[in-house]
Amino acid sequence: MNFALENLWLIPALPLLGAAVNGLFGRTWTHARVNNIAIGSTGLSFLLTLKLWQEFLALPAAQVPFSKSFFTWIAAGAFRADFALSVDQLTMVMLSVVTGVGWLIHIYATGYMHHEGGYYRFFSYLNLFMFFMLILVMAANYLLLFVGWEGVGLCSYLLIGFYFLKKSAADAGKKAFIVNRVGDFGFLLAMFLMFRTFGSLDFSTVFGVTKSMPEEPFGTGGILTAIGLLMLLGATGKSAQVPLYVWLPDAMEGPTPVSALIHAATMVTAGVYVVARSNIIYALAPTALAAVAIAGCATAIYAATIGLVQTDIKRVLAYSTVSQLGYMFLACGVGAFAAGIFHLMTHAFFKALLFLGAGSVIHAMGGEQDLRGMGGLWRRIPVTARTMLAGTLAIAGAPLFSGFFSKDAILAAAWSSPWGGKLLYIFGLLTALLTAFYMFRLFFLTFGGAPPKVRKNRRNM
Repeated sequence: MNFALENLWLIPALPLLGAAVNGLFGRTWTHARVNNIAIGSTGLSFLLTLKLWQEFLALPAAQVPFSKSFFTWIAAGAFRADFALSVDQLTMVMLSVVTGVGWLIHIYATGYMHHEGGYYRFFSYLNLFMFFMLILVMAANYLLLFVGWEGVGLCSYLLIGFYFLKKSAADAGKKAFIVNRVGDFGFLLAMFLMFRTFGSLDFSTVFGVTKSMPEEPFGTGGILTAIGLLMLLGATGKSAQVPLYVWLPDAMEGPTPVSALIHAATMVTAGVYVVARSNIIYALAPTALAAVAIAGCATAIYAATIGLVQTDIKRVLAYSTVSQLGYMFLACGVGAFAAGIFHLMTHAFFKALLFLGAGSVIHAMGGEQDLRGMGGLWRRIPVTARTMLAGTLAIAGAPLFSGFFSKDAILAAAWSSPWGGKLLYIFGLLTALLTAFYMFRLFFLTFGGAPPKVRKNRRNM
């Protein structure tokens, strides 16, 4: 029996249940009970995803994508939108990232947030975020996807501003919320235009009709080009591309587990996911595809240059995230959608590792985040040092590490793709070199040399 396929709703429902239970009753509970609910609900979602992998791989090719409608959500005249969930290869990759990395970060957060106030509230927000992210990646139509899209924006506001008595954190939460609304306006217009053109927002209908449409010549406008550009505006806000990247570095005001989950592994990749999901539209609208490539390339190189001079350990990683998201957009823009999603997956793991390692460093330093106040930590926290070295080698694209293979695929596509170009390749290669430089700068300032007090004493001798 295909239990997971027939009960797809359970995967997002479990974190929602965990959020509701902790939010309503967690105030009077011990940390251990809150942990059991938060980690248990996300862990069960991860186990169901593994079961879903087993069943999905056994499906005949004719049944992929597999969609299941559970009830009619909206019916107005000729318009109908179901609460329908769908799985295909792209969905399965995203599910694995969201549930797998999300579950591990929940476990890490139990130690990191142990002495913080509002403990139950934090895990309620974290579970709620997982619910909306899973709805986003499993939705079978653009309208339900938009519910998840807006939901992760709401949870981002709640989690970035978790320390709401701290003005900088409250301001960062509001900034993230407002900037994302700018992009969401473009996504809404794209959906209106899709409904006017196709009469539906279901993926199967929209993509089925799109396949029969002619390609719109490069440099000319058309319905598909307009839809692609408007969706790009939405993706630019959510995935922090130029010029709407400004909210992501400030989002580091939230707790470190939030940075790892939302602003490295999941939420910020939503824009990349939507572009990849809509690959049929972009393939017939080369003007919109070129805009994706240019936006991604500009973001990648621009954010990398900013990351070179940052002194806050979390802000270096934040600008690195913006740059790597630009890399993913570059991949999609040159038609290498599979390479873009491959880099999305590898980035989710090594960037989450780097953020969690940074959290360990910050705790070890008593809250210090300035790289200039660190040094000589290899002997003090050797386990953290070794894990961060692995993450640094991966993001730098060292041979045999995951980042090497995903970046290599993107650069190869930028060089040889009919939608690519030599200039895109050069900027992509330069970005990779800059990434290696600022990440090893971060690593050596943190773990190399002598501690600052020792250096100061030596200078005074």
